Amino acid sequence: MTAPLVPGAQLRHGRVSLALSFCVQGAVFALLVTRIPAIQDRYGISDALLPVFLAAVPVLAGVGSVVTEQLVKRVRPSLVLRCVQPVVCLALLAVGAAGSMAQVAVALAAFGLSVGALDASMNMLGVSLQRAYGRSIMLGFHAAYSLGGIVGASLAWAGAHWKLSLAMLYGPVVAVLVPLALIVGRWFVDQERAKEPRGSGEGPAAVAPVAMRLLLPLCLVMAFAYIGDSTVSNWSAKYLQDVLGSSEQLATVPYNVYMVTTLLGRAVGDLGVRRFGAVAVVRTGTVVAAGGFAVVAAAPGAWAGMAGFTLLGLGLCVLVPQTFAAAGRYAFEKHGPEASDAAVARLNIFNYVGFLIGSPLVGALGDAWSYRGAMLVPMALVLVTLVYARSFGAPEARYGDGYERPRTADVG
Repeated sequence: MTAPLVPGAQLRHGRVSLALSFCVQGAVFALLVTRIPAIQDRYGISDALLPVFLAAVPVLAGVGSVVTEQLVKRVRPSLVLRCVQPVVCLALLAVGAAGSMAQVAVALAAFGLSVGALDASMNMLGVSLQRAYGRSIMLGFHAAYSLGGIVGASLAWAGAHWKLSLAMLYGPVVAVLVPLALIVGRWFVDQERAKEPRGSGEGPAAVAPVAMRLLLPLCLVMAFAYIGDSTVSNWSAKYLQDVLGSSEQLATVPYNVYMVTTLLGRAVGDLGVRRFGAVAVVRTGTVVAAGGFAVVAAAPGAWAGMAGFTLLGLGLCVLVPQTFAAAGRYAFEKHGPEASDAAVARLNIFNYVGFLIGSPLVGALGDAWSYRGAMLVPMALVLVTLVYARSFGAPEARYGDGYERPRTADVG
């Protein structure tokens, strides 16, 4: 199967608009997670209740991803994304402007459900657009997400520094991001099904499903990658301060370094995939990430620990985008674009599974054993990716890089 011919200018516009959408989502998510302590204080959420609130968001996001798998059988992923991204932004504002714990719980529930639909539809479009381009561009979209995360975290820092209320911080940001999301949505490219009306003929039942057992290796890679990512985001500061004896100020640096190296790795990662192939890039990223965890576990001091977290950013950054690309490519080759969308939605659930497992796993092992030893567990899980690395190759490798050549004119 091949994608229909799409004008090159239209593809370029679609690529830029989708990258901006990824960037917006990165900023919104960072603004939420980096201000969790302020949200807790604002609404009087106890330490015992906070984990329930935090776990509810990824659980509901998984539900949103499942719903999206069914929804895109009737409507295009581009329409889903155009509708849910403003909802995610407005849910963030509601989190900051709610008047009670019950209201903030509803706002967080809305955020979780809509962010699951957003993540699924956004990656569906990314996979689809990569097919239309005929070469790897998926890492670039996730680089935009990382850039948005850095911007969002910086805005959150500024809000904390100037002691802005959550409403004062989120209000102006959302006032900018909602119109931006609505505008860029006009240029999303979702052409593969332009001549295949949904909900007609035999309907959704006509779409052959992709067996879950065939996606399982990629699902495991996704979960393990997010266990590694959540380990860094939740434990890097505590590890540097409590285990490696750094100052409180220095302990805030590793995650920032991790985000920057993730951005840099993703910014150049597509070039590596085009040159060496997805399998080689995934293997290299896996080894680098495992080496990062090993350095962190064995680090004699804070600066060595930061070097380990730097390696983690460079290694882990390629795994998630390439996992989405591989699942979508495999399903498309077998059953077509609708099957690709379903595969991406199912895979997206394991994003949240890894996020839910990672932080409690490391914390429990650190308390029961040692935090140095606990860092070896995500290292071992990430190394499992080497076993499944061949799953990242194209089912029908027409070319050495595993991608069809573009069927477009003047693609940039």
